Amino acid sequence: MIEMIIEQRRRGLGGGLEVGRVLPFAKRRMVGPFIFFDHMGPFDIAPGLDRSFDVRPHPHIGLSTVTYLYSGEVMHRDSLGYEQAIRPREVNWMTAGSGITHSERFEHGRIHGDRLHGIQAWVALPTELEEVAPSFTHHAGSDLPQWIDAGVVGQLIAGSAYGLTASAQTHSPLFYAHLDMASGATAEIPDGYKERALYIATGAVELDGTRYESGRMLVLSAGASRVRACEHTTLMVLGGEPIGERFLHWNFVSSSRDRLAQAASDWKAGRMKLPDADDAEFIPLPDEPALAIPRHEGV
Repeated sequence: MIEMIIEQRRRGLGGGLEVGRVLPFAKRRMVGPFIFFDHMGPFDIAPGLDRSFDVRPHPHIGLSTVTYLYSGEVMHRDSLGYEQAIRPREVNWMTAGSGITHSERFEHGRIHGDRLHGIQAWVALPTELEEVAPSFTHHAGSDLPQWIDAGVVGQLIAGSAYGLTASAQTHSPLFYAHLDMASGATAEIPDGYKERALYIATGAVELDGTRYESGRMLVLSAGASRVRACEHTTLMVLGGEPIGERFLHWNFVSSSRDRLAQAASDWKAGRMKLPDADDAEFIPLPDEPALAIPRHEGV
């Protein structure tokens, strides 16, 4: 029932901020349209933390960023003029399309102290919508349907699953949900999608008689239908339909290597607008090659 197990790898983002990177992985670059999956924290932010810890303005094309927090607060500012704090069980959904820049700052924690813990995923856009106009939406409350069932508290973040549909506009068939599971509770794994995975953020689960610990993504076969929590567990369930080959360069995603090169050139030359409310600094273009994202590598 499990095609592959992917363990998070610790990656520094500069300024001391470190994440657990899950996707892309050498032998499994994507799950449905999900092309990046970073586990942030948990880590404590002490009052007076230096601003170098923040994620300075940087660009994206060809994808949607999906930020979801279990705890803490992050301030988002972007080149469309949006300024929006995200808090636990809320979603910031930013579609980059033809190009957007944004920053993510820990201003609340710098003043009051904080404990930051969450997930940022990137969803690649289908080819015909890669150059869609950029947009930003914030979702909370009834936008994110919740349910309680036999020791499972669920929240649908995006797409359709569990007989529910979340409010964020998606551009291809997908689902993404947060399950808070009591020890011994079992939960359904949505079907009807070609590719699916579980990510164990905290705790441990049992699938097909085997126990799996936190920090692992389980890429599932068609037969997987239920999962059991071995202890109190925070579980993310996700998947969708494949959208085809993608190339990746830094924060840029595209079906065209030439488009990646153009985006990199635009950023390096200062042709991408910075957020009006955060334009005093930015992250320079790193020197790294574009990566192919084959659909079935290692599967």
